[in-house]
Amino acid sequence: MNSMDIHEILEHLPHRYPILLIDRVLELVPGERIKALKNVSINEPFFPGHYPHHPVMPGVLIVEAMAQAAAVLSFKTMGGKPDATTVYYFAGIDGARFKKPVSPGDQLILEVSIGLIKRGIWKYSAKATVDGKLAAEAELMCTLRTVE
Repeated sequence: MNSMDIHEILEHLPHRYPILLIDRVLELVPGERIKALKNVSINEPFFPGHYPHHPVMPGVLIVEAMAQAAAVLSFKTMGGKPDATTVYYFAGIDGARFKKPVSPGDQLILEVSIGLIKRGIWKYSAKATVDGKLAAEAELMCTLRTVE
């Protein structure tokens, strides 16, 4: 099992602040699964507007964090890294469910496993937990595309 610090994550994701949503990879088995974490801070750029009186991490960003973990898993599985000619896109999100609000001070644990790779589409099962309790889950589909 591999772990990754922020420096290696930056090599395997094209995302940067304020949309980089993974702080560390705790476990990674290429071709199988990844376990990553996101430290949720009150300093996140979305909290002043979502919501000032009761800050909650937007569900769409939790799904994005799971997708970023999936992208790292995919690049490590392929033995490559993103470059200026490739983009990793969402192709679909199924069964997204949000079970528990994520708040400042929480540590979001992202667990993603590869379900199927077919015709350039990668399918994953993903879940996000806080303190061992399910915060969100979804089936994700992503694809790697060349850009001009």
